[in-house]
This record gives sequence, structure tokens and C-alpha cells, in this order.
Amino acid sequence: MDGRLTLTWLIILLVIISLHSSGWVLGTFHENQSGRRKLSAKEGFISIDCGIAPGSDYTDDETQISYTSDANFIDTGINYNVSKEYVDEDTDQQLMNIRSFPEGDRNCYLLQPGQGKNHKYLIRAWFMYGNYDSKNQPPVFKLYLGVDEWATVNITNASVIIRKEIIHIPTTDELDVCLVNAGSGTPFISVLELRQLNDSIYSPTEPGSLLLYDRWDFGTQQEKWSLIRDKDDVYDRIWRPFTQSSWESINSSVVRSSFSISDYKLPGIVMATAATPANASEPWRISLDIDDDPSQKLYIYMHFAEVEDLKGQIREFTTLVNDDEAWGGTVITSYLLSYTAESDYSMSGSTTKKLSFSLKRTNRSTLPPIINAMEVYIIKEFSQASTQQNDVDAIKGIKSEYKVSRNWQGDPCLPIKYQWDGLTCSLDISPAIITLNLSSSNLAGNIRTSFSGLKSLQNLDLSYNKLTGSVPEFFADLPSLTILNLTGNNLTGSVPQAVINKFKDGTLSLGENPGLCQSASCQGKEKKNRFLVPVLIVISTVIVILILIAALAMIIRKFERRETKEKSGNSEFTYSEVVSITNNFSLTIGRGGFGQVYLGTLADGTQVAVKVRSESSIQEAKALQAEVKLLTRVHHKNLVRLIGYCDDGTNMVLIYEYMSNGNLQQKLSGREAADVLNWKQRLQIAVDAAHGLEYLHNGCKPPIVHRDMKSSNILLTETLEAKIADFGMSRDLESGAFLSTDPVGTPGYLDPEYQSAGLNKKSDVYSFGIVLLELITGRPAIIPGGNYIVVWVSPMIERGDIGSIVDPRLQGDFNTNSAWKAVEIALACVAPTGMQRPDMSHVVVDLKECLETEVASGRIQMVGSHLEDVPVVPSTESAPHAR
Repeated sequence: MDGRLTLTWLIILLVIISLHSSGWVLGTFHENQSGRRKLSAKEGFISIDCGIAPGSDYTDDETQISYTSDANFIDTGINYNVSKEYVDEDTDQQLMNIRSFPEGDRNCYLLQPGQGKNHKYLIRAWFMYGNYDSKNQPPVFKLYLGVDEWATVNITNASVIIRKEIIHIPTTDELDVCLVNAGSGTPFISVLELRQLNDSIYSPTEPGSLLLYDRWDFGTQQEKWSLIRDKDDVYDRIWRPFTQSSWESINSSVVRSSFSISDYKLPGIVMATAATPANASEPWRISLDIDDDPSQKLYIYMHFAEVEDLKGQIREFTTLVNDDEAWGGTVITSYLLSYTAESDYSMSGSTTKKLSFSLKRTNRSTLPPIINAMEVYIIKEFSQASTQQNDVDAIKGIKSEYKVSRNWQGDPCLPIKYQWDGLTCSLDISPAIITLNLSSSNLAGNIRTSFSGLKSLQNLDLSYNKLTGSVPEFFADLPSLTILNLTGNNLTGSVPQAVINKFKDGTLSLGENPGLCQSASCQGKEKKNRFLVPVLIVISTVIVILILIAALAMIIRKFERRETKEKSGNSEFTYSEVVSITNNFSLTIGRGGFGQVYLGTLADGTQVAVKVRSESSIQEAKALQAEVKLLTRVHHKNLVRLIGYCDDGTNMVLIYEYMSNGNLQQKLSGREAADVLNWKQRLQIAVDAAHGLEYLHNGCKPPIVHRDMKSSNILLTETLEAKIADFGMSRDLESGAFLSTDPVGTPGYLDPEYQSAGLNKKSDVYSFGIVLLELITGRPAIIPGGNYIVVWVSPMIERGDIGSIVDPRLQGDFNTNSAWKAVEIALACVAPTGMQRPDMSHVVVDLKECLETEVASGRIQMVGSHLEDVPVVPSTESAPHAR
């Protein structure tokens, strides 16, 4: 009976496999976004009718092209039908509905061409507004291909149909087509199409893609406003009828497949018609106005085919562009066979603002010239490199596996303005992800291997999710990872020894995982327990062995407690250990409100800064414990890390990582040439500090207000990486509990609203704006003589005197646009009221753009004492006032 049952199931399985391989599909199969996208019926076609419901796929009666819903290509947006008044019997079905994107600045379709990367594709997008939202407000928005801007979509009225087309060779197997909100209405799209081309055609000699300027069918009798789209065109090109009164139309009585023999595979319906000059002795001419940008580079493709049986006559002519006889050479037409004239170089109309084309018969020709069709393209160079592919694959895997609901669209890092929420990237030519914060993101399940693909990752925060299973060992193999926060999950088992060793300096946070054993000996104990049962059966002296094992375990636990104390990033030290670390407090390196700061050295040689509470300090034991609790849960590469503390009832000590370059205030006040920070270093310090403050405000749960942000609380590493210090006055926004109840803040940095509104996140933003002005000007918050820096700088801003604003020690070595951008960011931060000030997340983005401008300039720009064409500066009514 069992054999029969097995045989029955085997037969059923074979039937299912057979049906599947024959193309039978039971039910409806929807591929997920990370899988291979469904193609149209024609080979190499992707045809998407944007805005139709899933399962509403259809084949267009006229073109025989199969269109599919966009549900499998994008997971954002809202479907609409265009208003009925814009639909008639001639309206294409694809234009009757749209997908609109009211949420998010960037929304992207993900295409996966069948042939993958490094092949040539025609990509086309259609737009018809049709007053779908009943607002009668046609929008203007941007269209991006990958990380680069493709075109501006300017909808002038509700009935206009706009078509954007480009020939492009992607460098990755996946291609993002993104709609970007430009602040002038909600982006939308009607149709998105991709067609695979022959790699040997449309090949400019200059780098770049080809934007379609226009594509004409000459000699046709169709109305000039119609479009010619032949179902037999294997590349699905769209041609526009074009004729002039100075031309005559001629055509072939038959449409032959021989027209399509060339690599361009030109459609017979187009090549069967041609234009010739009405005056047979005159050249054929056409001229294009290119006033928009006469310097743009154009590539021209002229298509010829003889449509008449010449019966011994000769049709021979030269092709000229801008009267350049060398452009296309001499053409001799062949009956019903196509020939394409193209050039090895681009053309422009930079002097005349016109591009002229002419066909001139040769002396031996007995017939005037003809032309059947022509295409003109604009060269479009896409300069930005995308995020490193390994990182893209990894982060998209994370998005898919955990169903991350954030608006993660397009390239993760670029353009920098649209960088994905929760991550930061390097500023390399091809960026990499260096920080990933998925704290409190409702992630569930095991920690997936996708994280192991982020090879440049430095800081990973997965705290307060629903992660289960064990801590994977691959974290130890990520070469740049220095901070790992797994607090507040449901992880179990033991932590791999390699992971413990990698994070022995205390940057591994594993708290609030009840089932997780953080001891290095957990695996050893599990192995011993597996051997215990056979040992009890075989060996008669079980009692003696148990006693020995118990004794050994006690020794190991004692050793581990000592080792854990040495390795922990938040260790409690005895006062005698503090004395030893500081060599009896022999070297003072600073002093603050808490007390003296001494240089110390741990047993492994690590240098630390040791803050010892003075008797005059107002901070008591309870406040110290609160500060330690706060600092143990705050981990970011731009925040000074707490190594340990001492609290024996009499002595209170905090031990931090040592920052060898001191604080920013000291660095800015240095007068030696070697101490002067260059402009790029200043911007990088600003970006670092902004990252740290943004993490306190938005990355911590609950958020934290620093309350004493100033240049002396920004410390610098040996490589000038900036880290924010001194959380002694910080406040937990959710609980409202201050670590000190006394007044905080420093004159010159204090929010003008602090007396009426108290100190909050926007107070930190104000203080950061003052620090930014210090970085720009090289002057302190309160300039000698009692003048506040915001008051001092205001007249020069109004005059546009950037040369006097920026630190004179730079001697003009900075990018002017970058400097003005930095000034504008600082002014926004020090706006008189908190409502006018930006969130730190916006400050981070703007500063990174500012730094990117400086890096991209690739040169030092010398400026005089004044600047012409000054950017818009806020009026004096909104400028900051001294307090």
C-alpha cells in the first residue's frame, strides 16, 4: 500500500512538472519585485500600462503589443483614470489611466531587461494629464534614468501628450526610471516602454546616451499631427509625418520586407515613401531651429531607399549637414533596399542657432535626390556613477526580505538629495553604504545574509526590532564594521567568538535579548552537555567527574567575569584602577563643568580621556548614573564613545575615548599655518557633527537634546573626524528627565527663545548654526569686543561680500558656490524662531550637497573681496538677532 501511494504521488509530481514546462499555469502568477519582470509578447519588449489594475493585461489591437500592469514594477503611487472629457474614440487605451505619486520626492520603476547590462535599449515614457485629479493644474516634474536626470516633463495643458525617449546602455542588470517631484505639482506617468536594440546601430563616437530630438517619415500622405507606428517594426519606433511645399512625394506601389534587411530594420511603411525636391535641379533642404541650446551635440541618421524602378537612370547625391560635404558622403540609391547615412562625429548649430540639412545631386546623376526618413538625437552624457553594485544588491535584498516599508526607491546613495532614509554613504566616485540605521523598523525573523554584502558598512543599528535566531558570524568578516547595535530583540544562542573579538572595545550592544548568551564559553558548555549523557552511562565515577566539572566551571566563570570587565565598552572601574590608568593623574588635558580631564592609558595601550568630578561640580551620583545609562545606549561614529566609569560613593569618574586633535574651538583658534583647516576639512567636520546631532535627534529612541552644542564640544580624531562630546546636560525628550536641572547652554550659542520655549531640538539647531558660522569665518561665537557672530556677519551677507565672510587664513582657496551654500545653511539654522529652523536631517542633506559641490569642483577657486551674482540671501527681517 505504501508503495502504491508513493507511486501515485510520483505520477502527480511528473504531471505537474510536465504541465509547467509546457507553459500551463494554474491560477495567476505574480513575480515579486526582486524577481525577473514579465516581458511583453514581443521578444525584448517591456510594455507597461501605468495605472491599470493587476491582472488587467491586454494586447493592443493595432500594434499587437501586449501591455501589462505596473503593479510588479513599483510599490508606490495611486491609480487614476483621466477625466472622460479627454477621452474619445481615437484615444489610445494606454493613455486612459495614469499612476500618480503624491507621496515621496522620488518614485521609481524597476526594469530588468531580458539581455541585462551592457546592451542597447530604447526607453520611452508617455504622459497625458487629462485632469485626472480634477484640479486642472498641469504639473512640472523631473524624469531620472538611474541616478542622472533624463528630462524635465512640462505639462502645458490637460490634453497634451508628451513623449520622452532615449537610447541607453545600462551598466547594471536593473534599471531605475524615476519620477521626481520638482515642487511644481504631483508627478505621474501614463506608459513606460523598453525595447531591445541591435548593439551595432545608433552608435555615437562620443560617450553618452541618445535623447530623441525627432524622427520623421518623409513623403507620407498622413496628417502631420498623427504618429506612424508599424506593428512590423521590430524596434517599435514612432515616426512623425513631415512634408513641405517645396517637396514632392513619391512612393512605392509595394511595401517589401527588403526594406528591413539592414541592421536598422527600418519599417516598410516608412521606407516605401520618400520626398524629393519639387524643382529637380535644386537640392533637397530642411532646417531645424535649435534655440534652446545651440551648443548641444546632435547625431543625425538619414535613411534612404529607392522607391522607383529607375530603368537605367542614376540617382546619386551627396549628403550635407551645415554645408559640410564630408558629413555623409555620396549616396547611390538601390531599388527597395535601405541605406543609412550617419557620421563619425556630432554636429551643432552653435553659431547660427540652426541645423541645416541638404541633399545635392552629383553631376552624373540623372534624377534629383530623395530621402525617406531621418532621425536626430541629442547626446546626453550621464556623469554620475551609481552606488557600488554589491551594496545595491545587498540593501535591496534587505528591503525585500524584511518588507521594509520606508520609501526606498531608486539608487540608495545618489543623487545625494534623495539618499534612502536611515543610511549614509561615502563620497567616493562610486559611493558605498557606510551607515545603516534600521532601529525600531519592525524587522522580524533571522538576521539575513544580505547584511554581509555591505562590505563598507561601519555602523549598523538593528536595535528594538523582532529579530530572532542567533548572532551570525559574518559580522566579524565585515572589514569596516566598528559599531553593531542588536539591543532589544529576541536573539538566542551564543555570540560567536569571532564577533566578540572584533568588538572587544565595547562597540557591540547586545542588551535586552533574554535568550542570548553573551559569554565566550557558551558554545563550550553546549558541547560538554552533549557529551554528558554517554559519560554518565559509561563511567562509574560520575560523581567525581561532576565535581571536577563544577570546579572547572567556577574557575572559567571567574576568569570570564574578569575578561568581560576588561573587554566591555562600558566597564565599571575601581578608583585604584583609575589612578593606575592616569599614572596618578599626572597629565591634565582639559577642564569642564564636570571637573578635570586627564590623559590615561588602558592595559592594552589604548589612550583614553578621564573626566574626574570635582568637589564643586553640581553633578551628583544619581545624575552620573543617568548619564552612564544614557551613554551606554547611544552609539554613533560621530559621538564620543564612553569606555567606562567609576562610582565608589566618593569618587565619580567618566572614561572616554581619547581624541588626539583636541576640540574644534582650539583648532579654529590656531594661528600657525599648519593648524589652519582647509575648506574641504571644515565642510567634512560640519557634516560629521551634523550626523552626530541628527542621530541624537532622530536616531535615538526616545530622541535626545544635547542642550550645550558648541565648538569646544566637538572633538577631532587624528584624521580630523568630528565627534560630539559632553552629554552631561542632555535630555531624554520622551521621559522629559534632565541629567541636570540647572541652566545649561553657553553664551553666544544659546537659543534666543530659550526663556520662553525652553531648550529643545531646534535649540540645538540654533547652536549648530553658530558652530557652522565659526567654521566658515574662523571667528568665535562672541567676537572680541562683545559682538555676536551673527550680528558681525549680517552686513557682509547683505553686500554679497563672500571674500570677507570666509576665514581670511584660507586666502581665497575655496569654491564660491559651496561657501555661499554653507552660509545659507547657517542662516537657516540661526533663524529667530524655532519654526523657521530646519530639522537636522535636512541640514545633513544640505551640508553633504555643499561638500559634494566642493569635491566635484576639483580645483581651488580664488575669489576677490566681492562677489557678483550673489545668491539670494534672507532679508534683514528674517536674519538672526543678537541676544
